[in-house]
Amino acid sequence: MNRPASLSFSNLISLSLCPSTVQSQNLIADNVSVVEGDTATISCRVKNNDDSVIQLLNPNRQTIYFKDVRPLKDARFQLVNFSDNELRVSLSNVSLSDEGRYVCQLYTDPPQEAYADITVLIPPGNPIIESHEDIVREGNETEITCTSMGSKPAATIRWMKGDKELQGKSKVEATYDRMFTVTSWLRFTVTREDDGVPVVCIVDHPAVKDFQAQKYLEVQYKPEVTIKVEFPQGLIREGENLELTCQAKGKPQPHQVNWVRVDDDVPSHAVITGSDLFIENLNKSYNGTYRCVASNSVGETYADYILYVRDALTTTPKPTTTTTTISATTSPPDIIQDSQAGPEAQRLDHAVIGGVVAVVVFAMLCLLIVLGRYFARHKGTYFTHEAKGADDAADADTAIINAEGGHNNSDEKKEYYI
Repeated sequence: MNRPASLSFSNLISLSLCPSTVQSQNLIADNVSVVEGDTATISCRVKNNDDSVIQLLNPNRQTIYFKDVRPLKDARFQLVNFSDNELRVSLSNVSLSDEGRYVCQLYTDPPQEAYADITVLIPPGNPIIESHEDIVREGNETEITCTSMGSKPAATIRWMKGDKELQGKSKVEATYDRMFTVTSWLRFTVTREDDGVPVVCIVDHPAVKDFQAQKYLEVQYKPEVTIKVEFPQGLIREGENLELTCQAKGKPQPHQVNWVRVDDDVPSHAVITGSDLFIENLNKSYNGTYRCVASNSVGETYADYILYVRDALTTTPKPTTTTTTISATTSPPDIIQDSQAGPEAQRLDHAVIGGVVAVVVFAMLCLLIVLGRYFARHKGTYFTHEAKGADDAADADTAIINAEGGHNNSDEKKEYYI
C-alpha cells in the first residue's frame, strides 16, 4: 500500500500505540456483529471535515477503499456511500476469516484513526437431547443431557419442565477452530404427574432465536385406587343390597384387582365380578372394613370402605285423643320412625300430643263462654217469705203471719241470678 508522504514512521508508531477507542476527535466508527454468511456494513463518519481524505483498512492494514477507489481486489467489498463526511462499505458473505479490527483513517495533521471491530457469529447446530433411560419409575431420579455444538460465541442452555424452569449444570469446551461446544445436564426426581410432560432444552445464542429440543417423560407408577358406592345412596340399613366398584388407574394398567375383608372373611354369598363387589340382604354381622387391592409391575395399592349397617325402618301406631265435652278423635298421619333416631321421634310425638291438648283446652274455654252468656240472658222468678202479705200487714210480725197463712194475692218479688 502506498502511504502519503505526510505519514511518517514516527506517526505510524504513535498510531499503533493509541487505545482502541470508537471515536477519535472528529472520526467515528461502529463495531459490527454479523452472522456468518450475512453482510456486514462498515461506516467511517467525520464531523466537520475540512476536505481531508478518508480511507478504510482491513485487519492486515491493507487499503480496502481510498476515498471512493477500491485498491483491494476483493469483490465482496462494495462502496455504499462516499461523501466528505462518510465512507460506507459493505462486506458480503462474511466468513470467520473476515473477523478482526478494521481501521478508518482520516488524513489530518496529525492523522486520526477510528476502529470498527467485526465479530462473526456462528449459530450452533441443532441441539441434541438424550436421557439415560426412556422409562422412569415414580420416585426415581432421571438425568437428561442437552448438547449444543459448533457455535461462536458459546451458547447458553436453559431447561423447562412443562411451564416450570429448572436449573441444570453446563460445561463449555472450545474447539480448534475457535468455536464452542456446550453440554448441560438436568437431574430431578420424577412423580406420576410428570408422565407425558415435555422437558425442553432451550439454546440461547445471538445468532438464533427459539432454538430448542424436547423430550416427553414416560413415568411408571403404582395404581391409584378409589371405591365408588353404586347403591344404596345415603344410610345403609338391614335388608338392603350393597354394590361397590373399585376404580384403579396406574401405569402400566393394574393387572389384578382383589376384594378382601379386613380381619374377617367376605360374606359367603357376596358376589365379586372383576372390580365389583355385590352383597344382598345386608345385616349388622356384615359390618367391617372392605378393601380393594390393585397391583401392577411397579407395586401394590389399596383403598378401604367401612360398612356400617343400621336398623331397618319401623312405623309407630296412630295416637287417639278424646275429651268429655267434645267427642273427637285426632288421628295424625303415620310416622315412620328410625329405631336409632329416638330423640327426633320423641320430639315429633310431643308436638302431636301438645297440639291435641291445645285443641281440647280451646274447646272447653269456648264452651264456658257460651254457657256464661246463656245464663246471663235468662232471669229466675220465685217467692220470698218477706214478700208474702207485706202490703196488708201493719208490722213485720203480721206480715210473717200473713205469709205463713199463704195469701195468694201477695205480689211477686223478682230477683235476678247471675
